[in-house]
Amino acid sequence: MNTLSVRAPLRGAVRLQYLHLAVRTCSGVAVTTCNPTRGVSKRTSAFGITSKRPISSTPQNQIQEYFPPPKTPNVKEVETAWVHPVYTEAQMRDIRIAHREASNWSDWVALGTVRVFRWGMDTVTGYKHPKPGQELPAKFKMTEHKWLNRFIFLESVAGVPGMVGGMLRHLRSLRKMKRDNGWIETLLEEAFNERMHLLTFLKLAEPGWFMRLMVIGAQGVFFNGFFVAYLVSPRICHRFVGYLEEEAVITYTRAIAELENGKLPEWNDLDAPEIAIKYWRMPEGQRKMRDLLMYIRADEAKHREVNHTLANLKQTYDPNPYQIVYTDPNVKHPTKGIDNLKPEGWDRQEIFTVETTQAKR
Repeated sequence: MNTLSVRAPLRGAVRLQYLHLAVRTCSGVAVTTCNPTRGVSKRTSAFGITSKRPISSTPQNQIQEYFPPPKTPNVKEVETAWVHPVYTEAQMRDIRIAHREASNWSDWVALGTVRVFRWGMDTVTGYKHPKPGQELPAKFKMTEHKWLNRFIFLESVAGVPGMVGGMLRHLRSLRKMKRDNGWIETLLEEAFNERMHLLTFLKLAEPGWFMRLMVIGAQGVFFNGFFVAYLVSPRICHRFVGYLEEEAVITYTRAIAELENGKLPEWNDLDAPEIAIKYWRMPEGQRKMRDLLMYIRADEAKHREVNHTLANLKQTYDPNPYQIVYTDPNVKHPTKGIDNLKPEGWDRQEIFTVETTQAKR
């Protein structure tokens, strides 16, 4: 058969009126439409920096709303069962990078696992922190959308431990027909808080297919691994989460520093999403992207404190110090706010352990 006779009808059937060219950008795919008679028009998303990573947004907003309001008649909105505490500007500025030194083999297991996770996450999200005075290649420089990619992946994983721990303690309470002494509520609230971080960032960027696959894979592996690990040693798991939150505080601190140093210009005047304003009850004049990162960093610092504290307790005996009402109101104990956060470490948590044990006795 003559090749030309086969191709000719095809050429006639296909009109070259429009030629669509998909170009990978840091925010996904920028679609360039070429019209021979009208020239070239471009449709790109907010951050159009060239990248080969198909992690980011799709070419068009394919999802109208990730969490749409209910369509039930007469229902305006669904209220949350967990009201977030109010943070002040001074409290959030007082957050510091801190590290609890590993003191035994279980701590080293937790810390080593976190370091492996950190290496994997840095590799996947294309992140590399420069050493003092070091100038990194252009491919490692963080842009607004690279940070959003990192945040979304981080928060999709961070919401797993609290849910797994709360679920297993809930089932244990049912199975043994005993009270849990306040642990379940704190763990589930932590998972809810991390999910709110994710939902907030999803208002700013829509993940692409590669990011979605990574989240599915990470969640499948991490959930099952953490499930088994929590059955074996809840103490190691809480220490692991404590170290993981230390890394989260580092991540958000660096992002805030880059924003304040003018390296993320597109975030200078970016408003926080409405869902964030309502959840954190952000006051007027403190509703920009920088303020949002400050609130989220404060949450991560609180999770850091909570999990290191829980890791110091007797897992099946001590009550949760964040849910205790003491007979003596003068007894010092941790609270749900961030007023008691200090960067020196967690030596005081050993005092909390003794106090909660004595309170139960």
